[in-house]
Amino acid sequence: MRFIKFNDKNIDSFLFMELADLAKTLTKQDEIQVEYAFKSYYDPFAGKVFVSHFWDNRPAHEMIAGLKTDVFLRSIGSYRHTHFKEIGSFLKQAGKLSVSSFAKQLLMVCEDLRLEELCKRERPGTKKAFALRRDVYRKYFHDQLNVNLVKSVQTDAFFNGLYLLLTTDNPFEEIPSISDPIDRVLPYVRNQLTKVYEAKATQDLTKMVMEIADVLDEVLERDMLNMYFHLPELDYDEWEEGLTFDDLKRQAKLENDDSLGKIQKGDEDIHENDMPTHHRETSRATKSFLQFDIEHGSKTDLMGEGGREGEDGDQALGMVQGAARKSKQNDYSHMEAMESNRDEEQGGGESEFGKDNKYAYPVFQTPDVPGPEHVRGYEENKKAIAPYQKKLKQMIEKTLEHKKTLPRTDLHFGRLNKKLLRLFTDENPRLFFKKHQPSIEIDAVFSLLVDCSGSMFDKMDETKLGITLFHEALSSVRVPHEVVGFWEDTNEATETKQPNYFKTVIDFTSSLKRKSGPEIMQLEPEEDNRDGYAIRHMTNRLLKRSETQKFLLVFSDGEPAAMDYEQNGIIDTHEAVLDARKKGIEVINVFLSNGYIDEGQQKTIQNIYGKYSILVPNVDELPDVLFPLLRKLLQKSI
Repeated sequence: MRFIKFNDKNIDSFLFMELADLAKTLTKQDEIQVEYAFKSYYDPFAGKVFVSHFWDNRPAHEMIAGLKTDVFLRSIGSYRHTHFKEIGSFLKQAGKLSVSSFAKQLLMVCEDLRLEELCKRERPGTKKAFALRRDVYRKYFHDQLNVNLVKSVQTDAFFNGLYLLLTTDNPFEEIPSISDPIDRVLPYVRNQLTKVYEAKATQDLTKMVMEIADVLDEVLERDMLNMYFHLPELDYDEWEEGLTFDDLKRQAKLENDDSLGKIQKGDEDIHENDMPTHHRETSRATKSFLQFDIEHGSKTDLMGEGGREGEDGDQALGMVQGAARKSKQNDYSHMEAMESNRDEEQGGGESEFGKDNKYAYPVFQTPDVPGPEHVRGYEENKKAIAPYQKKLKQMIEKTLEHKKTLPRTDLHFGRLNKKLLRLFTDENPRLFFKKHQPSIEIDAVFSLLVDCSGSMFDKMDETKLGITLFHEALSSVRVPHEVVGFWEDTNEATETKQPNYFKTVIDFTSSLKRKSGPEIMQLEPEEDNRDGYAIRHMTNRLLKRSETQKFLLVFSDGEPAAMDYEQNGIIDTHEAVLDARKKGIEVINVFLSNGYIDEGQQKTIQNIYGKYSILVPNVDELPDVLFPLLRKLLQKSI
């Protein structure tokens, strides 16, 4: 089922993954994430780099350069060189101004320009991309200046002009007259802005911007109408600079936030006695002998004097720890195993099935006994595809017979022939032969994954016809296969629990039985579709098969759509496809439509599956499209 798109833009999965890898490389943090947002910024608490939609609908070279510079500014600049405590203090002061939006956006511009110079200094290869970024922004703000002047949006026009003054290479550049009060204060503001490129840290810029904002607070009649840059208002009071390892180990603050007075040397309360401790036996080993979680008390200025000297008893304790044996008390390991299994069932497979499927878990269903209507419908489908199935079977049998009777002489290796005259007459003699061998079987296995989302309601009947062709043709040449429908239950899905149903109507065991097939008619359109999660499950099932050639065919009618899966669904599905192909499984998509396939849909499917996708504009033509595909795949497996 597709969600309504208010912003009809598809994400280029290759570019998105390139940006994500770039951010991880620059920050040296595997946990860092990249997401699209209205404006670009860095969230240090969530560990996310946001790139701007400003670069959408631009020429490819401008869009790519712009998105990369967003990553550069956040991964090199904001991540390493922005003082977030200072940002928090600035936001508190700016919130009291009548032109707070102007002040925050001006600080963001100045900070970006400072970070840009640091990025170019640390990574000279970024200069070309930043030069293109500046050209695009200057053209944009020049146009915005003219528009805001015509509309008499004076504060926005003033901001546009300041950006042009900050980024110009011409020291004599001027901006148009906006109003008498603004024109009178412009020389002061312009003089203050010269400090931007001299700033050494964030606090230099916050001080300068506040001085400008205090003056403009009395000059500008109203705050800015538009947002050109975004300074996120996060809880920067929680941010601590230069955390030590001991700081990181503390998980919670003290219940009271008081402090003892300064303690003079010699006044410390020192106890020489040993402190008795008590602990329970546990089944899990720990790396430390003893651990305290301090929640009560008061903070002092006492500092440790380094690690204590080792004692003879330490080694004895180490030996005792190494010689520990299993407890004779109650065994609770089975309860831990139960918790582990429950976590795996309800989203515990984050690493195996992707971070976007953390809370998804599978629900496997088996088909019911086919009713008379299922048998009747399947027999009608069999009659419709009979010519294709018969032609395909004859082709396979002829190919196998040809391989059986193919001459096995005049080879470069094998058994030596008695006719050795060609050793002297031919430049490249073929003197070997092999005995005739019986024809080989088709060493392949197929998995057909069928999208059972709600949007398939007008295509499911034709899809069943195409799957019937696959089932009958593969059965006739003794190739094992399975047919699985998948969907996610929208009504049961929550933020922490997302059941995904897999209905196996044909399994590997029953696929070669004569009476199998009517179960296919039980596939019906259901709810949402989480394609990446389903593909990963089918990949694991195929990897357990012993056949050499493994094929996974995905029948779908569009992009994935499920709970918390809208933005990253295409990326996650593409990663699942790449992972399957790396493991030797050929993944092919059969895209079903009931009319013209627009360029956006084609781009989406190409982003996910690459060139291994078959577009079917009219599902009535599905058997005609699937026949050559199946023939080609089977020939490859012989």
